[in-house]
Amino acid sequence: MNTEHLVHMANQIGAFFESFPDRQEAKKGIADHIHKFWEPRMRLGLLNMLNKPDTHNLAELVREALLEHQTSLQAIRH
Repeated sequence: MNTEHLVHMANQIGAFFESFPDRQEAKKGIADHIHKFWEPRMRLGLLNMLNKPDTHNLAELVREALLEHQTSLQAIRH
């Protein structure tokens, strides 16, 4: 799975939610969107790269959302 492409897509989602005045709501929105619309392999691929040093291109808001909602993002069902 192309992690650069996953990062790019996740950052696009993050850019949309960046305008939310409530940061917690924005992070929840990012996690919900990824959980609803990404297949499990994509979600797990993105989560697996969080611990790798080459994730510097991942937006900070997206990184926070993934870390905070990691358990729900790993779930297979909606």
